[in-house]
Amino acid sequence: MEPTLAQAALHTDMSLLGLFAQAGLFVKIIMFTLIGMSVMTWAIFIGKWTILKHLHNKAARFEEAFWNGEGLEDLYKDTRPEDTDHIMAKLFVVGLKEWGRSKDKDGDITGIVQMGAIERVRQILFAKMGRELDHLEKGLGFLATTGSTAPFIGLLGTVWGIMSAFQGIGASGNASLAVVAPGIAEALLATAIGLFAAIPAVMAYNKLTLELARYSARLEGFLAEFTTLLERQQAEKVVKSRKVNKKRRSSDAA
Repeated sequence: MEPTLAQAALHTDMSLLGLFAQAGLFVKIIMFTLIGMSVMTWAIFIGKWTILKHLHNKAARFEEAFWNGEGLEDLYKDTRPEDTDHIMAKLFVVGLKEWGRSKDKDGDITGIVQMGAIERVRQILFAKMGRELDHLEKGLGFLATTGSTAPFIGLLGTVWGIMSAFQGIGASGNASLAVVAPGIAEALLATAIGLFAAIPAVMAYNKLTLELARYSARLEGFLAEFTTLLERQQAEKVVKSRKVNKKRRSSDAA
């Protein structure tokens, strides 16, 4: 004797794998898409978190060496920016090289123009920092997109699955819970997967954005201190040069 539709529904596999296997092709495509988005979310978060942790550790050691006067200027004098292993050191090298070119070009002119050289160094450093941070931010857009769209993609799969379930009910003429439940469960699985992808994406985006803001503030603080030291150094040279010129004029007058 052939089992009725209700009897077949009672023997439907209601596990997650069973519901996934029984879903329609369109719903399966949506589920695979959401699972792929979830995998990408975790890959981006783990990768970016590891990089930021590494950069913070490197920056802490570099700042300590910078303020302890451990000869960083001599250490990085012949180093190219691309040969450094973290952003703060790269910015330091860029600043040193531009400062060296400015001194070679403006070394014999007035202090006012030399202050302009410091402003050029500052602008180049902040432009370079912006490019480096833009590179670090790659992937965050995907997290934001996943967090905002994954629930709706899952909802699309749910609506499609429910439509298919009701079409089956209409064709069979049986609307009992035993018949309706499996189809509805299959459809709702898409929404569950969408939320499973979206919630970690939103949390990862917020956390990485916060860490990037912290690291950006750290770089800005270092650049402000670095350019201030250059400005102070140049001001001392200008004062010293004026004293030497004053003594020279006094000796010539005598």
